[in-house]
Amino acid sequence: MSNVKLAIVYYSSTGTNYKMAQWAEDAAREAGAEVKLARVPETAPMEAMEQNPAWKEHYLATKDTVPEAKVDDLDWADAIIFSAPTRFGNVPAQLKQYLDQSGGLWFQGKLINKVVSAMTSAQNPHGGQEATLLNLYTTMFHWGAIIAAPGYTNDAIFGAGGNPYGTSVSVDGEANIKDDEEAAKAAVYHQVNRTLEVASKFTGE
Repeated sequence: MSNVKLAIVYYSSTGTNYKMAQWAEDAAREAGAEVKLARVPETAPMEAMEQNPAWKEHYLATKDTVPEAKVDDLDWADAIIFSAPTRFGNVPAQLKQYLDQSGGLWFQGKLINKVVSAMTSAQNPHGGQEATLLNLYTTMFHWGAIIAAPGYTNDAIFGAGGNPYGTSVSVDGEANIKDDEEAAKAAVYHQVNRTLEVASKFTGE
């Protein structure tokens, strides 16, 4: 798996999905992958962020330290892991806008056989996590990508709530993970390793 190029593309308003993306980055580097961690550009106005201090704080803390995701990152990668919160059972508008810019790569066939997996969060266990991941994967089907969902391939999945479509966590009003963080982290590590394992079959590693 040492030559697999993994892009970790995340959107995080208050920090939960950034934390999950960092776990994914650590897992991938430990596995020997070449990794790019990038944040989806924020499109909400500052007026909106100022209504939620945690949102504004996280934005200001990361806007100059984490590179913004570029569409070219999708072309560069052999595999991609997305992480984003659920918004009414779907992906945030920020991530959707980013994905909508991939049309040129899609038209050229450059997204075919990209290996993709995804993670998410919501305020409660039935807050739309599964629907969010399935809606995201719909775009991947149009790409011709290979979905590397964790399924029930390891007991770590059950420790983090048992979502077979991707690691999902519940958060409180301050974006703190309400679940067992170590269990969630273990699930992320397994999901990353599974994604890299599948990708290695396409890169010949």
